[in-house]
Amino acid sequence: MTTPRTTAAPRPTAGAFRLVEASTTRPTTVDISDYAQQMTAHCPYLAPSLRQGLTTWTVYRADGNADAVQAELFHAGVQAAEWLRPLLNRPHGLLRCENIVLLSEVPNARHRELMAWPHWALKHLYGPVGVMFGKFYAGEEEVTEVGARVPAAPASFLPVRAAVPRRDPHFLRATPDLAAALAAAADDGRDVFEHIPAQWKEIRTWARRLRPPVKPSTSSPHRSVSPPRHSC
Repeated sequence: MTTPRTTAAPRPTAGAFRLVEASTTRPTTVDISDYAQQMTAHCPYLAPSLRQGLTTWTVYRADGNADAVQAELFHAGVQAAEWLRPLLNRPHGLLRCENIVLLSEVPNARHRELMAWPHWALKHLYGPVGVMFGKFYAGEEEVTEVGARVPAAPASFLPVRAAVPRRDPHFLRATPDLAAALAAAADDGRDVFEHIPAQWKEIRTWARRLRPPVKPSTSSPHRSVSPPRHSC
């Protein structure tokens, strides 16, 4: 498989994202076990994944300004996706899930803001090859469309997993082109960066062009708008 150019490109932001724990099924720096068990009620693949040790967590600590942390979070997402790609077509590949955990605070930026653009770019890059990205924020409880309460995550994290073409497009209704690409996804070993710039500043500019139309807001017209999240 072609190695993405981001792994070789200069990264002036290196160091803004400190590795705390390498990929593990039982992280010690964040208590995730009870939360993961509760989430099995909302994800049909999670319980068998946990039983087989195929849900893993890599923990990072933010140690830089917002732009640098965003760049490094994006890079961590690329690493996770490229690690998963050759594994997804192997036995039990559908059950594999690597979670990128974000610890620590960044001045003047909430985790929601730090994660929005990296997640947005990553899901557009990797959706067409069958890799799905989600995002969850520490302490935020959600409610599903049928009214079920989803437990609040103990830490902010990006889950990276195999896409489920018959299920996941439902989470992407705000981005119908991406939903269609994901429904027909197939990993042909392509370099997802073949036609994409390698530097985060340029990648973010590219990602902005993928933004769907923004509905009129009743709040301040000067409020910045982040790309929409999905609940997978």
